[in-house]
Amino acid sequence: MLKVLLLFAFCVFGLAVRASGQDHPREDVIETSGGELRIRFIGHGSLMFVFGGKVVHVDPYGSQDDYSRLPKADLVMITHEHGDHLDQDALAKVRTDRTDLVLTEAAAEKVGGGIVMRNGEIKTVGGFRIEAVPAYNIVHKRPSGAPYHPRGIGNGYIITFGEKRVYIAGDTENTPEVKALRDIDIAFLPMNLPYTMTPAMVADAARAIKPEILYPYHFGDTDVTELAPLLKGSGIEIRIRDMQ
Repeated sequence: MLKVLLLFAFCVFGLAVRASGQDHPREDVIETSGGELRIRFIGHGSLMFVFGGKVVHVDPYGSQDDYSRLPKADLVMITHEHGDHLDQDALAKVRTDRTDLVLTEAAAEKVGGGIVMRNGEIKTVGGFRIEAVPAYNIVHKRPSGAPYHPRGIGNGYIITFGEKRVYIAGDTENTPEVKALRDIDIAFLPMNLPYTMTPAMVADAARAIKPEILYPYHFGDTDVTELAPLLKGSGIEIRIRDMQ
C-alpha cells in the first residue's frame, strides 16, 4: 500500500510540474510493450524510472532533490564511486532491505556490498536485464596526465524496460565501446566539461549509436543548444531537460 501511495504521489507531482509552465518538464512518459515508462529528471547524473510498479534510481545525489520525499527504490544503479554519483546519504534514504543495488567494484568497497557488475557483464536483477558498458576518458585528463575516469573502473548501464533499451552512459567519452552500441532506443549522454564529452563528442557518439531519443544529461555549464546543428539530418530526437 505504501508503494502504491508513493507512486501515486510521484505521478501527481509530475503532472503538476508539467502544468506549471516550466520550460523543461521534470518527467517524461514513454510507451513500451510492457506499459508506461516514467522518467523523472532529478538533475546532474541522477534519474528515476518507474516501470511495472517498480522504482529504479540512478546515481542518487542529495544536492539535486530531497530523497527522503522520493519513492523507495526497488533497484539502484551506481555508475562509479565519485561523490556526485555515489552519495551514501541520498542512497540510504531510498534504499530498503529489499532494494537491489547494482554498482562498480570501487563503489561497492565504499558502500560495503551490493551486486558488482564489471565492464561488459550482463545480469538480470530484480526482473531487469542490465548490461554494464565501460565508462572512461581518453582525451580529458587531470593536470597530472591521469584521465578523470580511468578505463576499467566506471560503468554505464543499458537497462531494458519492455522492449525499450535505455542507455545511461555515466561519466564517459565517445569511446569505441560506446560507439559500438546498437539497438539503443533512449540514450542519456553526459556533457559535463572537462570531465566527460564536448557537444561534438556527444554528437559523434549519438550518430554511431542512433538512439530514437537522445537526452543530454549531467551537462553542467556546457551549451546543450550546440547539439541540434551537429545532429541535423540524423533523425535523432533531442530532448533537453534540466539535467545540469
